[in-house]
Amino acid sequence: MHFNKRIKLCYIEAAVIVLLVCVLLFPSIQLFKHTGDNVFTVRLNGIEVGTLASTAQLDSLLARARRQAVMEIGSDELVFIDAELTTEGKEMLWAAVDDEEEVIDRMADVMKRSTRETLHRSYTVKVNETAVNLASYDDVHTLLSQALAPYDTQNQYQVHLELDSDREINVLEAVISPREVAPAAEEQFDILAGVAAELEEIFASVEPEVEKGFEDYTGGLTNIDYAEKIEVVEAYLLEDELTTVEEAVDLVTKLQEQQIIYKVVAGDTLSQISLDNNIPMDELVAINDALENENTMIRVDQELIITVPEPELSVLWKQEAVYTEDYEAQVQYIPNDDWYTTQRVTLQEPSAGRRKVAASIAYKNGQETGREILKEEIYAEAVPKIVERGTKIPPTYIKPISGGRLSSGFGARSAPTKGASTNHKGVDWATPIGTTVVASNAGTVVHAGWASGYGYAVYINHADGRQTRYGHLSKVLVKVGQTVSQGERIALSGNTGRSTGPHVHFEIRINGSAVNPLKYLN
Repeated sequence: MHFNKRIKLCYIEAAVIVLLVCVLLFPSIQLFKHTGDNVFTVRLNGIEVGTLASTAQLDSLLARARRQAVMEIGSDELVFIDAELTTEGKEMLWAAVDDEEEVIDRMADVMKRSTRETLHRSYTVKVNETAVNLASYDDVHTLLSQALAPYDTQNQYQVHLELDSDREINVLEAVISPREVAPAAEEQFDILAGVAAELEEIFASVEPEVEKGFEDYTGGLTNIDYAEKIEVVEAYLLEDELTTVEEAVDLVTKLQEQQIIYKVVAGDTLSQISLDNNIPMDELVAINDALENENTMIRVDQELIITVPEPELSVLWKQEAVYTEDYEAQVQYIPNDDWYTTQRVTLQEPSAGRRKVAASIAYKNGQETGREILKEEIYAEAVPKIVERGTKIPPTYIKPISGGRLSSGFGARSAPTKGASTNHKGVDWATPIGTTVVASNAGTVVHAGWASGYGYAVYINHADGRQTRYGHLSKVLVKVGQTVSQGERIALSGNTGRSTGPHVHFEIRINGSAVNPLKYLN
């Protein structure tokens, strides 16, 4: 009995000794305490990376591991890494926990295998509503330089990016400047040359400026710029969001249909606008709500939408040129306050002159947009064209009835009834008998009664020399010599003369010749 007690005491002593040795030699052993979970298994993206005694510093360890992973990946770009951290806690009598540095190493290894995407440092170039993403500053420079290349053939200008001072965020804008020509080495150290230059500047300030000769205009490119403002913003983007520089150049420099505003000038017609701008007539009508068809009247200063082929990024440039040419003198106009603006008479025919010219010519892409004469020498003086023209606004013409259906247009047609003309001198509106007919414009009645073919008719002469005719009436309400105002009631519609049904026939005649009335109605 006494022997058994001594054995138990020996076991107890041995256990205490072993425990003390473990505490002293193995500090990573977690001693049992009744405090709940005291050992935590840590997993990153489902992979076990170690065991810790506490989760208090877990976020700090993860951040250190992320930095280590990025450094080991060795990329200068932004790296997107999946990092889902989970822990599982247990209460244990004792357990071995891992060193924090080892856990960080394992976390970094898992992160390197979990790299999902790399966000590349790149540049977004915006022109109008078009944006392209390029991988480097060099790509941006190549894009902007190639847009200039077709016009700056001597490579006289360079493009660089500067911070836009008007923007709160860091936005770069493209700036074009002449290339600086470096002075020769001997010029850099030639003190005498510098002194001479200063003396030259002093003399220039007191001597009168000498007029430039043609030999002083060397020609060539004198200025170049982009027509649109270009904005460049630094960004971090995915690989598949980037555009190659070749694709970007093609996108912003190839010709595309662009809509612009065209302002009608004197002498314009829809057909001429269509031809000059290479736009089909049906397309011109379709994109302009103000145009019903190709016969719609247009007026000076009216704005029309037209399409022209232009690149997304246009280039404005100027060049000097010296040349000899035939030239026309500017037309001279003599106003006549007694005439309408539709009246004009040429008093002197023009004759071309001959001159030598130094000029600055402005272009947009490949199209000339303006020309400034810098110097000229006249060999033979041009004779100007002299035109006398009216200043009074001509009267307007209105439709002579309200409503009605256009039943016959102006010009060639099949005869609607026996004896009727196949070359219709006016237009017809079908309308019930008795519809009020009004004067299309103010004037003097020169015929009021029966007229061959017209039935009952009214003719009115107007102040601008034109005449209007109203036919197939049922009743005439005016007399010859009577003065009528625009819109005044002159007759009732009918079905008299050579007629196929109740309607009003309406004509406008200029110098005795019938014209299409629809082109003159307001």
